[in-house]
Amino acid sequence: MLGCFDTKGEVFSYLRQCILAQGEQVLTINTGIMGSTDYFPVDFEAEVIAQEGGATLTDLRKKADRGHAVDIMGKGAAKIVSKLIERGQIKAAIGMGGGGGTYLALSAMQAIPLAVPKLCVSTVAANDLTRQMGNKNITLMPSVVDVAGLNRISKILIEQAASAICAMAKVTATEEVVTAGTIAISMFGNTTPCVDQCTELLNHKGYEVLAFHATGVGGKTMEALIREGYFDAVLDITTTELADELCGGILSAGPDRLTAATEMKIPQVVVPGCLDMVNFAQWDTVPEQYQSRKLYSWAPDVTLMRTNTEENIILGERIAQKLNRSTAATAILLPTKGLSQIDAAGGVFYYPEADRALFESIKKHAQEKVSVLEVDAHINDRQFAETSVAVLLNMLEKNNIIDSKNTI
Repeated sequence: MLGCFDTKGEVFSYLRQCILAQGEQVLTINTGIMGSTDYFPVDFEAEVIAQEGGATLTDLRKKADRGHAVDIMGKGAAKIVSKLIERGQIKAAIGMGGGGGTYLALSAMQAIPLAVPKLCVSTVAANDLTRQMGNKNITLMPSVVDVAGLNRISKILIEQAASAICAMAKVTATEEVVTAGTIAISMFGNTTPCVDQCTELLNHKGYEVLAFHATGVGGKTMEALIREGYFDAVLDITTTELADELCGGILSAGPDRLTAATEMKIPQVVVPGCLDMVNFAQWDTVPEQYQSRKLYSWAPDVTLMRTNTEENIILGERIAQKLNRSTAATAILLPTKGLSQIDAAGGVFYYPEADRALFESIKKHAQEKVSVLEVDAHINDRQFAETSVAVLLNMLEKNNIIDSKNTI
């Protein structure tokens, strides 16, 4: 149980009682820098949390900088939680708070793996907390009233939150089905036919396939789970988030996209799927410098911008540089007839010269150990899916790959 016990001791005491009534035990972590509580025992006091974050409570109080204190205490709480996870002492986590308390709880929960349930009762649950949530499976519950004292509304919601986290903690993993392995695959609406066909082919071979929507958060989540060891290989069909990172689109997955498989030394097949586009929200939100570019309204709240030759040259170099670090089998497959549903002959983003610039840049900068294979097909053609899966299976089943730069 995480929270600022200095100002909200009463509500956390009630939450603790509700959890104990469910037959569970509670470890308590105080992230409040102005004191503690005598409502209940505190296992990790704020001084310990501050030290883990790189400061002392005295320093934080003297500095009187709330933002700095929240940052330090969030980092410290995450380190404490990480140690508890390593010792196997946490099967669930719960926090409560306003803006600051929510940030602290969500920061600490970043250290908790996927299988452990996480719940936060928050006054700002209805806000956009994408950055604070990161790529973790955290359940947000609106507090309705402020987390500041007990009343007939807060009590029932705290009771429900306690019951919810206890119920989640009791869930045991279903018996694992034996598979040939688990594959991560990235997708977008514009590459769904390809991903569906790849999944079908891999399932037929006995592989479990987990798809991640390349929406920024999806890419970050895939990369995080790769680092947690969930996958045997990656079929990265849709790397569009790299274009958003370059051009300031709204679906960037950050600079670490396309690095996890290399770090984990697992096989990967990478495709420049949807690198013909950058994602923005409504039409009027497109930055002024892009207003004269080729734009397409995919939906009322989604505006796509066609990448140009110069951007594709940069993207090709970035992809190659990231993958050149790999020591595991790595291949880049290039669909010569189009990178997305709308980048096809007659399509609104059909621009073969820009695609060719991307391909040539990849081939120019990729080292010999990275196989670059041109496939004479559109990304959503059956032929391309079959080739992608064949190359990946070759890596997995024979531990080798075609060491050449050819057209298939």
